[in-house]
Amino acid sequence: MKILVTGFDPFGGESLNPAFEAVKLLPDNIAGAKIIKLEIPTVFGKGAMAVEKAIEEHKPNCVVCIGQAGGRSCISIEKVGINYIDARIPDNDGNQPLDVKIKEDGETAYFATLPIKAMVENVRKHGIQSHLSFTAGTYVCNDVMYSLLYYISKNNLDIKGGFIHVPYTISQTVDKANGTPGWSEDCIAKGLEYAIEAIALNDEDKSIALGTTH
Repeated sequence: MKILVTGFDPFGGESLNPAFEAVKLLPDNIAGAKIIKLEIPTVFGKGAMAVEKAIEEHKPNCVVCIGQAGGRSCISIEKVGINYIDARIPDNDGNQPLDVKIKEDGETAYFATLPIKAMVENVRKHGIQSHLSFTAGTYVCNDVMYSLLYYISKNNLDIKGGFIHVPYTISQTVDKANGTPGWSEDCIAKGLEYAIEAIALNDEDKSIALGTTH
């Protein structure tokens, strides 16, 4: 099995992006799966194109894209990507699209096809906080998640895909508001490793209660 794992470059004035910093720390093999690591640009369209190019080159069995969600306090496994962009800040090329679709011929939303509940369960089993998330936002992270699932669907590819959000690193929180969550890069990487381990070990997802009550 080959698993493509991507992480974004720094954006929004940050000097690093915990997504790719953690990806770089991942082992080259997790539970028998070969891990292919790739940094992608935090740019609408270009990030998704980089993922598609890597799929064509490496022909992975699964794709997991990782992004920074500053302010979140855990490893967030995403359930759904939506066909919508509303950028709060410009991307790294200065683009700031507002209230537009990602793909005119795409579905309103696509669900992740990874065993996401099994991933959350395995991260928690190893003592690291993780939750299922039902919003990947409306910025480049969601653009990449949606575009990945759109690409897989439109091309009838036998590939599973999804997205994980990670918190700030500790160093990023120095000038943030009091109480802003920050994790060590090692802890983020370990959380990702356990999530990916669950992908390698579970052909089907688990039926466990991880939804919300609001």
